Amino acid sequence: MHKSFLRIAFLIAGFSVVLGAFAAHGLKNIISAASLNTFETGVKYQFYHAFGIMITAILYKEFQEPKLIWAGRLFLAGIILFSGSLYCLALLSPSFQFLGIITPFGGLCFIMGWLTLFFSMNKKEKKEE
Repeated sequence: MHKSFLRIAFLIAGFSVVLGAFAAHGLKNIISAASLNTFETGVKYQFYHAFGIMITAILYKEFQEPKLIWAGRLFLAGIILFSGSLYCLALLSPSFQFLGIITPFGGLCFIMGWLTLFFSMNKKEKKEE
């Protein structure tokens, strides 16, 4: 499972760079400054949480705690919901503004992912005798 998470994280991180370059060079003259800022926020959080998935994968290899799988899934869901909704808000017409309702659910997934990571490391280790 850890290699799958690593592959996903690498793709997400690479795609973040592509989206960031697209925003900086392709979108700056097409969309408003506010929309560009919204798009860049999505890119930042996508990139940050790609590292969260990488950390999760590395920890899973070491500890094989099932909660770590949930942490990785929550980070991935957060990227899709949070960053994805921000990309839609920035790029789509005002008639799609209702998608902004999805963004907080993505943020909640990020928070739950970090908390799940925290609680996965609180399991007491068995003493070796």
